[in-house]
Parts: sequence; C-alpha cells; structure tokens
Amino acid sequence: MNMTFLQELFNSITQRDALLRRRQGDVAAPDHAQLIAACHALLASDGEASSIALASRALAMYRRLDETEKQRFFEGLAMEFAAEPSAIDAAYAAYREARDNASLQALFEACEPRRQELCRRLNLASDGTYELVRMREDLLGWLRDRPHLGAIDADFAHLFGSWFNRGFLVLKRIDWNTPASILEKIIRYEAVHEIQDWNDLRRRLDARDRRCFAFFHPAIGDEPLIFVEVALHRGLPEQIQPILAGDHHEIDDPESADTAAFFGISNCQTGLRGISFGNFLIKQVVQELKQELPQLKHFVTLSPVPGFARWLADRRDDETLPAELRTALAELDAPDWHRDARLAERLGTTIRPLAARYLVEEKNARGLPLNPVARFHLGNGAELHRINWLGDVSAKGLEQGAGLMVNYLYVLDDIERNHENYTANATVAHSGEVRDLVRKARKLAKGETAK
Repeated sequence: MNMTFLQELFNSITQRDALLRRRQGDVAAPDHAQLIAACHALLASDGEASSIALASRALAMYRRLDETEKQRFFEGLAMEFAAEPSAIDAAYAAYREARDNASLQALFEACEPRRQELCRRLNLASDGTYELVRMREDLLGWLRDRPHLGAIDADFAHLFGSWFNRGFLVLKRIDWNTPASILEKIIRYEAVHEIQDWNDLRRRLDARDRRCFAFFHPAIGDEPLIFVEVALHRGLPEQIQPILAGDHHEIDDPESADTAAFFGISNCQTGLRGISFGNFLIKQVVQELKQELPQLKHFVTLSPVPGFARWLADRRDDETLPAELRTALAELDAPDWHRDARLAERLGTTIRPLAARYLVEEKNARGLPLNPVARFHLGNGAELHRINWLGDVSAKGLEQGAGLMVNYLYVLDDIERNHENYTANATVAHSGEVRDLVRKARKLAKGETAK
C-alpha cells in the first residue's frame, strides 16, 4: 500500500476541514465546554480520516482559548477523562479470581485514564505532537496553584517518555550553514550564556574551535529539543569570558586540541521538562567528536553554579559558624569586589572550600545534591573535577554563583560506574582536589585555619 498517498490524503482532509472553518468564519471564540465536547467526539470516532479531522479541529479550538478557558479545560480533563472506578473494581475482581494474563491486561486497560487515549488521538493531527508539548507547557505553569492537575501532567510525561524515546531522536550539527529558521531558535532558546545577536551567534558556530549539536524529533520538524555548545581547547578551561569573547580563540587548528569543553547546554521545550535528553546528547556528541578528532583526551564541562550565591548568603546568618567566616562572606557585598585583586584572592580561599562542601554534601529532600546542574551531570556519570574561582565574572555569574564555575569531567571508562553509584547511593564522584577543599571547608566551619 502506498503510505505516502494515504498520508497526503489525510493531510488534504485536514487542510480542507481547516479551510472550511475559516470560510465559515468562527466569529465567536470557543469555550472549554465546546472543546471538551470535541474531545468526546474524537474518542467516539472509529475512522482514521475522521479522527484526524476531529483532532485537528480540537487542537485549533484549544489554541483559541484564553488562559481562563484553558484552565477550565484542564479541570474538565481531570474530571471527565479519568479512569472509571467501577470498571477498575470489576477488572480487579476478575483478576483476583482468575490470576491470568488476560485478566491482568484487562485491569491495566481499565486503570489507564481516558486522557491518554485522547492524547494519542490528538497526536494524529498534523503537528499534533508539538501542539501537545505546548499544551503541557501551559499546564506546567499552573501546577503550583492546582496540584490536583498533577495527574494530567503524569499522563503527558508517560506518553512523552515513549514518543521521545532516544530511538526517535536525530542528532544534527548546527553550523553557519544551518537554515536560518533553526538558527533563530538557537538564539532564542540559549539559556546559559545569552547570544547577543547574529554576529555573536556566528562567532560561536563558524570558528574552527567551536562545535554545536542539537537533538531533533521527526514529529516536530525544525524545533530543537536540546542543544550543546562546545569549545575545543588545550587543557581544561577555567573561565567562560575568553570562550565567549569574539576576539579570542584558544586554538587555530582543531587537531591541536586535547579537550572538548561543553560550555552551554540548553533545553528548548518547556513542555518536555522531565524528559531526559541531556545524557544521550552528551554521550552521542562525545562519540561524534571522537570520530572527527580522535586525539581528544578530555571531555569536560564549564558549568555555572546557580543557587550557590543564595546558599552563601544564608550562611551569613548561621550563628553556628565562626564570626570570622561570616564576616568574610559579608565582603561579597562590596561593589565590584571581584575587581579588587587582593580582596578577590582572600575571598577565594574561603569560598572555594565552601563551594566544594555545597556541591558534595548539601542535599535536597530526596537526598540528592542541592544544585540542579550538579544533579544533571553527576546523574549522567560525570565527576566533579575542579572548582574555578572567578570563572564567570558577568553580572549573572556573580549574582547566581559568586563568580564560580565548575568542571564536570566525563571519563569514558568511569561513566557507567559513576552513574550507578549516583543512582543507587547518591554518591558524588569527585576528584582529590575537590576532596581536599571539602576538608578545608570543615576546618573553616570549626574556626580552624584552612591549610
């Protein structure tokens, strides 16, 4: 059977339906009740062509809802499209009696919320996958105030975990020859080090010592899911400003580099929050770089430390710490303290050990590292390798991390072991240098001289 012909036929049906609606002129904007009725009709449909048209119509209605009506729509999803309790009770009773695979499968089907099948059918529409990702983005913005909608988010996460399986992802190198529509998105989605303009983007993509890679999904076209920026380097980089500077290049010949430094990893789709791509991305990029430049020995990040400055500020009010230590931390309030060489050096001897303690020992309620960037890289199997004082002296770097940046080292032979230890025991793999800094932090907390 000619599947291309069928796809074109279904697309023409969808487009004709959309054109008819435009010609008829939807004068009044739809409300949530009309959309819920359209969703019921979609679930009741038993023809593929009609289902595609109904799915397209429902998604078009959702796009036209205002914020209040969208919230009411999600409330309707929670109430009207949940699993049926009586069906679950009956299926469980049958399973308890038979204890066979058929009754177990019937129980699974009864327990699945009707919302999941609704999402599968909405996904039949052209661009349905991306529309559902954007729908979840709306939902995530309301979960804090409406935690009971968390069940809907769990449905999205369950489905997206399958739809965005690693097997469906496509890795592409981004360079100056990449279509402008994608380059515009790279500028917009950069979340770590803002891209100032097109000239800045070209410096990051067109130089011989730079690489950029992104994951895409066939169902959402030229929308990147996540991308990573790489600087080729000799030795492990300590500061981000030289890498971002347009007039500085560490190397002239890529084959003279021994290190690939990942200095910016940006997730592009808020609606895919919690769906892991980064670990796959880094591992595949390492493979790509090793194939292109086999002389590379080190794969390392130059990462920010968001939240560390706030954690330091809290330590100033901790009366269990020595007064000398709290006084030293107060010097961070001095204007342009990082420009005073003597003050910066003095602060560095205090703050680097505290950063090591923060990254290695401070945990959240789940017993994992408090720092989100640390959780990401340690969970991927990296090692906390080095803490770089004044690694980022931008306003953002000073505000969020007291000027620190961190190298997380990916040692290919150690990645799996580090990942397993982190997953099983929340073990923070770290270097001997970081271990020494943790010991110094303990001495500082006791009022002892850190040597």
